[in-house]
Amino acid sequence: MAETLAQYFVDFLQNKIPNELIVFIVSLFPILELRGGMIVAKLLDVPFITAFLISFIGNMVPIPFILLFIKKIFAWLRRFPRWARIIDKLEARSMSKSDQIEKYKEWGLLLFVAIPLPGTGGWTGALIASLFSLLYKVQILCHKYKLLYYKCLLWFEAFQTCAVAHKNSAIMHAQHMDIILIFARTRDVGLCRPCLHEKKTDMEQFGKILIVDDNEDVLFALNLLLEPYAEKIKVAVTPDRIEHFMTTFRPDIILLDMNFSRDAISGQEGFDSLKQILSIDPQAVVIFMTAYADTDKAVRAIKAGATDFIPKPWEKEKLLATLSSGMKLRRSRTEINLLKEQVEVLSNATAGGSEEVIIGDSLVMQQVFSTVEKLRDTDANILILGENGTGKDVIARLLYRNSPRYGKPFVTIDLGSIPEQLFESELFGYEKGAFTDARKAKAGRMEVATGGTLFLDEIGNLSLPMQAKLLTAIEKRCISRLGSTQATPIDVRLICATNADIRRLVDEGDFRQDLLYRINTIELHIPPLRERGNDILLLAEYFLQRYARKYQKEMRGLTREAKNKLLKYAWPGNVRELQHTVERAVILGDGSLLRPENFMFQASVSRQKKEEEVLNLEQLERQAVERAMRLSEGNVTRAAEYLGITRFALYRKLEKLGL
Repeated sequence: MAETLAQYFVDFLQNKIPNELIVFIVSLFPILELRGGMIVAKLLDVPFITAFLISFIGNMVPIPFILLFIKKIFAWLRRFPRWARIIDKLEARSMSKSDQIEKYKEWGLLLFVAIPLPGTGGWTGALIASLFSLLYKVQILCHKYKLLYYKCLLWFEAFQTCAVAHKNSAIMHAQHMDIILIFARTRDVGLCRPCLHEKKTDMEQFGKILIVDDNEDVLFALNLLLEPYAEKIKVAVTPDRIEHFMTTFRPDIILLDMNFSRDAISGQEGFDSLKQILSIDPQAVVIFMTAYADTDKAVRAIKAGATDFIPKPWEKEKLLATLSSGMKLRRSRTEINLLKEQVEVLSNATAGGSEEVIIGDSLVMQQVFSTVEKLRDTDANILILGENGTGKDVIARLLYRNSPRYGKPFVTIDLGSIPEQLFESELFGYEKGAFTDARKAKAGRMEVATGGTLFLDEIGNLSLPMQAKLLTAIEKRCISRLGSTQATPIDVRLICATNADIRRLVDEGDFRQDLLYRINTIELHIPPLRERGNDILLLAEYFLQRYARKYQKEMRGLTREAKNKLLKYAWPGNVRELQHTVERAVILGDGSLLRPENFMFQASVSRQKKEEEVLNLEQLERQAVERAMRLSEGNVTRAAEYLGITRFALYRKLEKLGL
């Protein structure tokens, strides 16, 4: 029978319309369907792949109509006596073939549709499924086919709309293969990828949205409506999945239905879910939805912590406006929380931070200042090298003040004082319940420093496992809090400092070479105090004035002998040692001037041993003259004063030593 009908269509339509269209028309008809289309394609010599695709699409087009509207159509036709008899016979015939389908459910329906026998196929199978109200999954398939069908209906409309924007027909043809529809109570025309991209640039993005509703049609409509506006959308049909999505997905906005049980109208289920959401995230933006809206319920919802209230069915413009307001509120709350965490971190850092004193007229320090000035407009990672007490943290703050990120957070971490087991939580933060004492979520230093500068002091003390985690964060520019799988993007400028010989550590395998390359885009060497010449006296005068005011002492300066003593000392502790030495001298000293006896030095054992090893008089003389010339920056008169000899005697020694 199918072959006869197929031959009839070929004889009647051949040479009148394209062969491919004949195949499509035949596949639309009941009885013939897909197998009829393939028979026609064989008769017309249409290629197999082309024939199969056309026949499949043609066979699928009527299915949504049957599944969705056949009962309503039958009910309307039964008003006419002649049609009523025909429909009754059709239903009886279909139901007579339904025994096995009813018995085996999905598998029975599948076999019935697939077996190529008269009276079987997509048409009859869809009719039986609709009449039986078969299966929850049939409805889902219906939604999918409905989407396909809507795409087909709007194809030419979308094609025509976007054709104005695209003059090149080849490009237009290729780019219109992905139609995106918005289909809720109102309809927007589908757009091609370039047009959609242009539209999205003008749209306000709503971030990540979680929709919780037991109505599949509502979920389907909202998903289609909000897809162009949202970063990502997740849906749940029951509230028991809320906790999972709150901890893994971390939505910005939650659209929450108020009733999930059959015939429930009180909204209590929604209030219980709201309480659960706010216990997980007190700053969550929750928008209630319900078909049973009233003023009292809306007021109660707002008092309970909901952000807004939307009745069903919704108006598209009002829904989008509500989501826009909710997203702005979410961003504001996030910014406020981040600012609070930044204030807490920065206040602690300020309380324990060092004084920002930068004093230096020596040539070596002027070179440092010159390098800092060259880095004014850059955002490069910087590694500061220098001995303990040279003022690496002070230079780091100077770099921050001269950078484009000045005014943004400046967060410091002393890696030498943080136990290894606390490093990860301190740097990356943690979620509530991540470990025993994690009673609330806390942002890490890297997250707090986003947009600003992160100063990692004593990075040479970092263990290899922690180096690997730091390297991963720097490379990926994102972190994950302890107890969370959600990645948080970061944007920080990294300034690191260490007193260790970093390259020796790399050679010995104690520091990762790839991490070194990431942090030392610019290397800045801070000279020790013993190489800064007259800067020793400038710093001593500064500290003297500060501590004289602090301890209310009438001290104006240092004697000549005291200055010479300070200049001759090696200062193994550098500026920090000088500061503490001057403070001690001010506390214990009397009179208006500090004298040599007010300064007490404790030479290190290693230095004492080194001095004991050198006994050659000429060598000691050469070392003394070289150091005096270095401290005086080439000034012969001042160097002679350091050595306690006349200027002419120094000239003779310089000539004798070949200096």
